[in-house]
Parts: sequence; structure tokens; C-alpha cells
Amino acid sequence: MIIDRFLPVNREDMAALEWEKLDFIIVSGDAYVDHPSFGHAVISRVLVDAGYKVGIIPQPDWNDVNAFKILGRPTYGFIISPGNIDPMVNHYSVSKKRRKVDSFSPGGKMGLRPDRCTLVYTNMIRQAYKKINIIIGGIENSLRRFAHYDYWQDKVRRSMLVDTEADLLIYGMGETQIVEMADAIRDGLPLEYMHHIPGTCYLTDSIENITDFIEIPSFEEVSTDKIAYAKAFKIQYEEQDPIRGKILVQKHKHQYLVQNPPVMPLTREALDKVYALPYQRDYHPMYEKQGGVPAIREVKHSIISQRGCFGSCSFCALTFHQGRIITSRSQESIIEEAKLITKMEDFKGYINDVGGPTANFRHVSCKKQLKYGTCKHKQCLFPEPCEHLDVDHEELLTLLRRVRAIEGIKKVFIRSGLRYDYIMADSNPNFLTELCEHHVSGQLKVAPEHIDPVVLQYMGKPGGKIYKDFVKAFEDTNKKIHKEQYIVPYLMSSHPGSTLASAITLAEYLRDINYTPEQVQDFYPTPGTLSTCMYFTELDPLTMKPVYVPKTYHEKAMQRALLQYKNPKNYQLVKEALITAGREDLIGSRKNCLISDQQYYKKNTKEKPQTKKTMKNSKNNRKRRG
Repeated sequence: MIIDRFLPVNREDMAALEWEKLDFIIVSGDAYVDHPSFGHAVISRVLVDAGYKVGIIPQPDWNDVNAFKILGRPTYGFIISPGNIDPMVNHYSVSKKRRKVDSFSPGGKMGLRPDRCTLVYTNMIRQAYKKINIIIGGIENSLRRFAHYDYWQDKVRRSMLVDTEADLLIYGMGETQIVEMADAIRDGLPLEYMHHIPGTCYLTDSIENITDFIEIPSFEEVSTDKIAYAKAFKIQYEEQDPIRGKILVQKHKHQYLVQNPPVMPLTREALDKVYALPYQRDYHPMYEKQGGVPAIREVKHSIISQRGCFGSCSFCALTFHQGRIITSRSQESIIEEAKLITKMEDFKGYINDVGGPTANFRHVSCKKQLKYGTCKHKQCLFPEPCEHLDVDHEELLTLLRRVRAIEGIKKVFIRSGLRYDYIMADSNPNFLTELCEHHVSGQLKVAPEHIDPVVLQYMGKPGGKIYKDFVKAFEDTNKKIHKEQYIVPYLMSSHPGSTLASAITLAEYLRDINYTPEQVQDFYPTPGTLSTCMYFTELDPLTMKPVYVPKTYHEKAMQRALLQYKNPKNYQLVKEALITAGREDLIGSRKNCLISDQQYYKKNTKEKPQTKKTMKNSKNNRKRRG
């Protein structure tokens, strides 16, 4: 079924398609944007392509049950897609302060979705329709499929499937599961018996008929015992593989949460098909009066080229969501999308990005993965590149050359993350040369995150020497091609393992390279990451050894201030941090000092801080006046 228009959001839209009743209704926490960067758009288009009639209720008024009845009762059920970004992260900063802008809502307006919107939407649908199938998915539910630590309430919450009492939870990228589930319902299999689909979780009263599974500590155990929590997370982390992963079971009171192994990533042909569906590539026209949906701006003229990441940074949820096996689109598929973008009225000749979770990962890290799965106790890049790692940028270079040769394209940028350690592992310098020559817009953003070896160890990031070597290679390359371009490093403060001494080490590095970051990201403990497990338990779940965790607001403020020590507003915090850490040697007028021993004046004051020169002049002036 090909529907080359926006999918129905009201009865008038249904009538225009001559649809009397829908098969599925997707309730979305985001505004309706029909673009392949938005989860609700992809799932709805995949279902329509499979022959199902699908409508969308975007950001319904969760206080009005009638808002969930606007499209009528669907034949097969409701699908809840809470949004591209975790709703709690979307609403609150790491300091738990309410954000002012929601880029995924019309006009950027905040407050158009509730906190924990899956839970609220499920309750409202149950009020609207009794005994209706409800399937939950998306990032919110994918990362909360087990009992999990909730940073915002500072406690362990139950699986989202248990809390919502939904019928099925789809985790990871859901195209395969959603179609298999839809077909099974259509063929008469009730959701309560749908226990066979990879990439899904279900609830059961008995596990007698399940074989070859691992039972992890129960909700009751992990909510009261941090050691049990760490052990449970370690098993979840290790079994996150579609080839060798086992069925996992976690008891919640009298029920069992059962997670089937992850689904295999889509083949290249299947991925091409997903991105070739007739997306309208814009927000729904109903948002025009409100100024549109801000989130479309960065992705409208960008191209997603692959999924998955074998980088496995501890603080990133990609391992738990998309997995470590890379799947990429064909060059022909990407070329066709690029040509489509050039025909857009607002296209100015610039492709903002060609990439994915990691832009320079276009193929699996090693061929063994496709047969045996990813290594259970070994990473591809950390602590150093694996001997079996297939390092090759040539296919990516060919793709980029073809895209930038398309008529109407002036420039092709890479703004997705780049793994500089993977670049440095490549003995062929061609990629770095062409990256600097054609795909950097003056500044290249990379993510060393830190420089202290202990913190990097817990982050699962490469050593500081590799980053320094990359910076030098980048600078040398730009000199050769006669370009003045700069690296903008992303840095993170207060990650588990980071002490004040660690933050000072990073501040000294920033002093030595004469760089002051405009923004610093505090570590944000979100569900589904190894780092969040460390934050909550103060244990490294992979070794069960204790980890120092900065938790108080004041200590985190000091660590963050150290990375922006030149900012006068941070003077007192930096001074306190240096004194607390016994590093008064960094306070004074010596060359290596971070701050002077003089108090900075308040922001916006017309007076300037006293220096030796101004103090001497002031003294001479007083003598003259005397």
C-alpha cells in the first residue's frame, strides 16, 4: 500500500483515503513529523507498506479521554511511541530543572506531553477503550524494559511493561517486530500468547515452558540491594546480542518479565526499503501557524546512512538500543535520497550530515560478528583497537565523493560523531585528508570527553594520547591543504570515577592548549547505560569493584566550573575546588596557575580585577594626590 501523503490525524483524513476504520493507531509523544529521523514516522510507514491502515494521534491532551478517541477504535490496537528523546530527558536538565523548549513540539512549546508519557497514555487508552491491545516501544520503553534506576525519583522503578500493564514491549529498532506482531494479530494469535518474537518483552505467570534462559535478580532484589542490581545489569549488558544472546527473565512480584533475544539488524536491502518509503519529509501542515517543529531543521537536509555502534561508550545507550552490529544503507539508496533533497524548495545546496550514531562506521567491526555475534567480554576499540578490527574508510570515501558530485550540492558535511581512534587506526591518511578538505565547516566536533586515564577507563573511551595524536594529525593535515580549521572537543564532567583531582587534570590540559569550552555536559544518569549503573550502585558491574561517584550538586558544580575556570562567575567554585583538592599551587600569578589570587569582580561591573601593574599605578596616584 503506497500512501504518498501525510497519514490520517483526524476523521476527515480517513475519509479522504476512504478508510472507515484503522488497523493501528500510533500515539506519539512528539509532534507529527513525517521524516525517517522520527520513530513514529518510520513505524507508521513500515506498517502501511505491509498493508495496514494506520493513523497517528500526536501529542494528545492527556487530561481528556476524548483526545484518544479522535480516530475511533482501531481493529488491532494502539502503538505508543513516546518520542525521539526520552521524555524525562526532554523535560529536565541534569540538575532536574524544567527545560524551557521542546524542539519536538510545535513552536518549541514545552508542556505538550506528560512526564513518563507511555504510562500516562496507556492509562488514558484503557479508559477510552476496554480490552484493547496496547503495544509500547521507542527509546523510553526500550531502555526501561527491566527494573531500572530512575534518576529523577532516585529509586529503582519496575519494568515499564509492568508499570503500564501494556500487552507487549518492543525494544530496539522495531521494524521487524512490528510487522511480525501485526501479521500474527491479523492471523488470529492473541497478544497474550505472542511469546516468540525476537526484540520483544512480555509478561507471564509461569516460566515452565521457557527453555535455555537466564533468570536475573528480581525487581524486589535489585530495588533493595545494589550488588544485585549490578549483577542483573551485567547479565543484561552481556546478553545484548541477536546471535548469542539468551532469553532473560526477571521476576516482578508474582509475574515474570521475559525478554526475548534482540532481533537481528535489518539487512542492507531491508534498510534501503525503509528509507525509500514515501515520507513527506516535513512536519504536518497543521503546525504551520505555530511556527513548525524545530527538530526538523537539523535533519531535513541530512541523511542517515547506518545504524548501530561498536564504540560502546559506557554512558551511551546505543549498545542497549541499536546494538553493536553495524548495518548500513547501500550507496545507491543514499544517492537517491540526496537527489530527492536537492529538489526541495528550501534546499540551499548543503547536506548537513551523512552519518548515523558514528559517521565513520559503515560496516561490521569484524566478519566474525555475523556468525558468532559480538564478543561477550571484549570491546572492538577499547582499551585499544582489537587485532581483528576491520579498519577501512575507502567505501565511505567513495560514498561521500558520489554525494558531493551530485548536481545542486555545494557541500556535504559530517556532523555525526566520528571515532577519532578508528581514524587513527587507519594507516591510509586519505579519509582524514578528504574530511578536512571537503566535509568540515571550519570546526570539527569530536568527543574525547575527558583526559584523565582513570575516568576514561570507566567511560570506555580511548586514552588521552590517542586524542592528542589525532589533534596533531588534524592540524598537520589542515596546514598541508592550507585551511584554517579547528577541533571543538565535547567534554563531560562528573562521570563516575571522576574526582576533583580528575577535573583539575582536565582543567590543566585545557590551560595548556589554551581552550575554554563554551559548554560542558554534566554526566546525565539515564536508563540503560553502564555508567548509570555505576552512578547508582557505586560499583563497576563488569568487575564489581567500587567506583567513586560525585553525587552532590556542589561537587558536580565544582567539577563543571573547573573546566570553565576562566569564567569570572566560576571563580569562587574553582578556588574552593583547588583548595579542597590541595592544589593551591594553581592559585596565583605564576604561568601555570588556573586563577589569580585576587577575587574577580561581579559580572557586568565596570571595574577591572586588580593586577600588579594596576595596583602599582594606583599606589603612585595616591602618592601624587597626597
